[in-house]
Amino acid sequence: MDRISDHAAHQPALGSTNAAPLGTPAAPASLDRGSDDARASVIDWRRKMSDHIAYALLVYTALQIFVTVGALKAGHGSLLPYFALVMLVVAIIPACRRFEARWNRLDDEQAHDPALARYYRRDRLALWALAIGLPFALTGLFKALALAFE
Repeated sequence: MDRISDHAAHQPALGSTNAAPLGTPAAPASLDRGSDDARASVIDWRRKMSDHIAYALLVYTALQIFVTVGALKAGHGSLLPYFALVMLVVAIIPACRRFEARWNRLDDEQAHDPALARYYRRDRLALWALAIGLPFALTGLFKALALAFE
């Protein structure tokens, strides 16, 4: 399932035993350490994904600077590392906006649904793979192009 919000069609009805009435505050996780449902009910997937995006952007930026500066020091005055730097910025912003938009579309009930945990893990893994892998992959590609056209 590509769209997380499609998952809402599989939610229990409000009158069922699995759904809490609207307006009922979720129990804090500290009250019931043994219950996965109690802990999951206080999780806000929107906030958690937003936090991961912020941290991933910090890691991405640090790696981008580290990898690009290394390429600039090894370069022979080429503009290619600067082009790589611009491409890295252009590549990550739409990806992060897409992750953020996907999770911000959730309503309050969906944002606390423990059934979305596997979608969250999938998106979190993809986000971190991009944040860590993209600086190395693109810089490596531009270094290979620079060697090929020397």
